[in-house]
Amino acid sequence: MERIIAVADQTIRRACGFAGLAVGATMLALSFDLVLALRVGAVMTTGVCVVLFVQSLRAPQQDVRRTELYSVVGRSLTLPRERTQRLLGEVLADRYLWHADRAALAALGLWSGAFLLWLLRLLRELLASVQA
Repeated sequence: MERIIAVADQTIRRACGFAGLAVGATMLALSFDLVLALRVGAVMTTGVCVVLFVQSLRAPQQDVRRTELYSVVGRSLTLPRERTQRLLGEVLADRYLWHADRAALAALGLWSGAFLLWLLRLLRELLASVQA
């Protein structure tokens, strides 16, 4: 069972890594405005979280024979097809949900950072206008 979970994590993390690369590259392109970069990163990371959550809902019904997890470990299982479908579908759903939770935490951090920097920028502008 640990091997199935490890392979499921590996396949999901590979996809999350590519999504993280896209988020990071977009944020780097917008690094001239840190608040904007953090907001865009937060929106994109929230999108990744939503996709992972939807995948967790779809995983038990999705044909696991079309997944990378099945191609790596499913063929070596000596269980009936229905039992394999149920086992791998439940593992995928659980791991998608776990990764969606971590993506939500990352998005929350980005949203918080964007808000704090926006607030600091606003306070700096207010202080500058009061002193002028």
